Formats: sequence, structure tokens, C-alpha cells
Amino acid sequence: MNDQIGLPEAANDLTGTPDCFGRLWTPYRMAYIQGDDRPADEQAGQQCPFCRAPGRTDEDGLIVHRGKWAFVVLNLYPYSPGHLLVCPYRHVAEYTQLTGDETVEIATLTQEALLTLTAVSAPAGFNLGLNQGSVAGAGIAGHLHQHVVPRWLGDTNFLPIVARTRAIPQLLDDTRALLAENWGRSR
Repeated sequence: MNDQIGLPEAANDLTGTPDCFGRLWTPYRMAYIQGDDRPADEQAGQQCPFCRAPGRTDEDGLIVHRGKWAFVVLNLYPYSPGHLLVCPYRHVAEYTQLTGDETVEIATLTQEALLTLTAVSAPAGFNLGLNQGSVAGAGIAGHLHQHVVPRWLGDTNFLPIVARTRAIPQLLDDTRALLAENWGRSR
């Protein structure tokens, strides 16, 4: 028996080196970790997920709302339920590359996202942010996108810290449908 946690020694062969932590298996996150669907060279103009999404149906692309210069899409790997991204249609990497029209519409869609999320799920607050460049945390550095992350008291509990896992209580398709159905109703 393993003295630390009472596992037979043979368990080391199946589970790795035992420790005092349990495991929450989230194999679906490997796609994000390995960069699946991320362009190999964004400078070469390969289509990124944000460029492909508008060519799909709203349901298939997880698009909540389409504007003239930008659109709102659910984050495929959300930090919290309802995590939205506001993206220009045009593939640009830097905020300073946006046109005036794109800048205004991204700001307006961000405001509408805040109002819609508040009406639908009553978060206690929000995190808003642009991660410009991979060194700044941008997962898709070649296509600028504004994060709109709803927050609730206690939403960052032990799971993200200890298990490096987030509990998302609603399917992305259901979240997209709810937000799309209620978009613009809060004004």
C-alpha cells in the first residue's frame, strides 16, 4: 500500500505518482492547450477561428449578435458562464489597426453585451479586456478580440486554483440561444 493515500503500489503505473489531490478529468480542454483550430502562422493570413465564424450559421459559429463591423461570439473555452468575445470581422492584430467605425461598434457591442448579460444572468460584476499579442495572453494573437467576462461572488472557488478546472453549468449552445434571444431587450 502507498502510505500517503492508501493506494496499492500498482496504482502508480496507472495514475502517475500519487499525491493528496483528486483528479477532475477534462479531456475536452486538450484542444485548447494544444492549440487546435489555431492558425499555425497568423501573419501568413491563414483563416483563424474568428475569421471563419461569421461564415457559419449563428448556432454553428456560437455567434450571439452580428453588427456591421464587428460581431459577438461565445468564448469556446470560457472563464465563466456567458464569457463573450467582441471581434471585428476584419483580421487585425492590434487595437491601433481598427478603423474608427470598428472601434465605435466594438465599444457599442461591448456595452450591449454588458446589458444583455446583466438582464439574463444578473452577474455581480464584469472583467473586460483586450489581450494584444501572445505575450499578453492572447490565445489567437492575430485577431484582436474584446473579452466580456461576467463575474459572481464566489465564482472563483477552489476548482480553478486546485484542480485547474472551471465549472460551467450551462451548455454553450443553450447560453448562445439565451443571449441571442435577449440581445437588445434590456434597453
